[in-house]
Amino acid sequence: MSTYVFAGPTISEAEARAELEAVYLPPAAEGDVYRAALKCPQAIGIIDGYFQSIPTVRHKEILWAMSRGVHVFGSASIGALRAAELHAFGMEGVGTVFELYRDGALEDDDEVAIAHGAAETGFRAASEAMVNIRQTLRKAELFGIVSTKSRTILEGIGKKLFYPDRSYEVLLRFAADHEIPATELARFRQWLPEGRVDQKRQDAVGMLRLMQSRLAQRLDPKVVSYSFQHTVIWESASREAASLSSGSL
Repeated sequence: MSTYVFAGPTISEAEARAELEAVYLPPAAEGDVYRAALKCPQAIGIIDGYFQSIPTVRHKEILWAMSRGVHVFGSASIGALRAAELHAFGMEGVGTVFELYRDGALEDDDEVAIAHGAAETGFRAASEAMVNIRQTLRKAELFGIVSTKSRTILEGIGKKLFYPDRSYEVLLRFAADHEIPATELARFRQWLPEGRVDQKRQDAVGMLRLMQSRLAQRLDPKVVSYSFQHTVIWESASREAASLSSGSL
């Protein structure tokens, strides 16, 4: 039985394949998890997904996949969001980003949203995720690179930026207009190349390693505690999804 993983800007297919041999697909859009589940895989991993330009993956299709015995894992980006929303139903979340959403420390979708290129570019990231900026700033505070006050100001600046505009360069440019010592900003800039945290990638690797470990133990089919409801809306959506094609499905 096969395994499907939806990934894109968070981790390249080559890097992901070094952790887990699977069928790698582009970021998940509406209907993609449903179509993957039709192929009866043992497991589906969701890392990246579309947010705005294309309808995003539905909660109901994940619930349907699990009700058919498929283990569904999520981390890093839309996978972490969906896992936080559905962990009570059996979706398995992995990593810090998932935990922050699950525990209510994060709520907004824009924390993980980034701008990225098309498939031809390898979904190359064109902005920085707010959750990565937060983790980087907290590490910088821990290492004495910036003060608690400066970290708080920088987080506020980053959060106010529209997600496609977020980058450390833009963050530092706006920071110059705030009450942050120039010596701290210079120290932070110098520290960034080696010190920055890519929390989303770390979480994605963690999920792939967990999936590898679990699959090596010969997973039994997923058992859920709920009864899946075949509503009129679901039947219409699933028929439409089955008739369409997205990515490599």
